[in-house]
Amino acid sequence: MQKNPITPEGAVKLREELLHLKSVERPAIIQAIAVAREHGDLSENAEYHAARDRQSFIEGRVKDLENKLALAEVIDPSKLAGDRVAFGASVKLSNVDTGEEVTYRILGADESDLAKGSISITSPLARSLIGKSVGDEVKVRMPGGDRTYEVLDISFG
Repeated sequence: MQKNPITPEGAVKLREELLHLKSVERPAIIQAIAVAREHGDLSENAEYHAARDRQSFIEGRVKDLENKLALAEVIDPSKLAGDRVAFGASVKLSNVDTGEEVTYRILGADESDLAKGSISITSPLARSLIGKSVGDEVKVRMPGGDRTYEVLDISFG
């Protein structure tokens, strides 16, 4: 089984969501199902069916979170250093064609958020950046077409 890298903060968020689902959502939906059952005929009881659908979603999410945590390899980027791009690094890039500069932090798939400047380690851009140094150029096939970036800066923490 392949371990999935995640930051300590990302692991905490997953654990908190799992705890919330088990201690708050699961008991609430069990109660909702019990109340809906009391209303009689289950075949035409929309409340009951909605509650069962919600229960199914919650149980699926619990299993998903448990699997993600079981496969998680917690890596603290603040303890990393070096001159090559790796998990947890913030990488400043320059688009060779347009001169536009962007900075991305490379995180685990469950923590990435492009709007917040973080990309998944499994994304095409991150995969092409891993192991590169300042001054290196990378050509990446993106949904909008091929792009070439130059690595301007790499930092950890």
